[in-house]
Amino acid sequence: MGADTAQADTRMMGIVHRALQRDLERTRAVLTAEPYPRGRRRRALGEHVGWMMDFLHEHHQGEDDRLWPLVRERNPAAAPLLDSLEADHRQIAPAIKALTAVGQRYAGTTTDQERTALVAALDALTQVLVPHLDREVAEGMPLVAASITHADWRAWDQAYNIKPKSLARLGMQGHWLLDGIDPEGYQIVVHQVPPEPRFILLRGFARRSRRQAATRWQPEESVQQAKT
Repeated sequence: MGADTAQADTRMMGIVHRALQRDLERTRAVLTAEPYPRGRRRRALGEHVGWMMDFLHEHHQGEDDRLWPLVRERNPAAAPLLDSLEADHRQIAPAIKALTAVGQRYAGTTTDQERTALVAALDALTQVLVPHLDREVAEGMPLVAASITHADWRAWDQAYNIKPKSLARLGMQGHWLLDGIDPEGYQIVVHQVPPEPRFILLRGFARRSRRQAATRWQPEESVQQAKT
């Protein structure tokens, strides 16, 4: 059996899910530890929340628009589970919208009221999102792997997750996925793109990505000391 006709390798889904959970947890930890974020760090956190929610919305849309229909076509028996996963997406959508709005307000204000509102919105999203992410990997991905080929998976991934995005967007997204990843996961992520753009993505956006991450996760005093 050739690589293209083998079962879909869906490990990338788990990597994406872990990155989302990692930063949702880190955001909450930063928001609830004194001294609370202020200034550039506060704005960076609020903007990062919005970025993650845009990413999550697109992630779900890519599944609903093409991946699930393809699996249904190849494996009609998959319909009950896919119906359930789509229902999860509909349930999660209002929490994504709410968190996006609160993140914008938090980034643009200085009041502690918006900080506590952001923590509450994070908790509300986490409550509905994390069980879905876990179930999608534990139940959905084995079904996908058994229903479509690796070529099918790659075609979907390229069409929805790679080709529509600018090099800059791919670079920042790639470094976000690689943050703290294990060696196996690193190889999976970097081989989503061909060698030439891969080199540009890894080298060209590393410094900017590190700088943005430091602004989000490190106290302002530590960031300033690192620059001097």
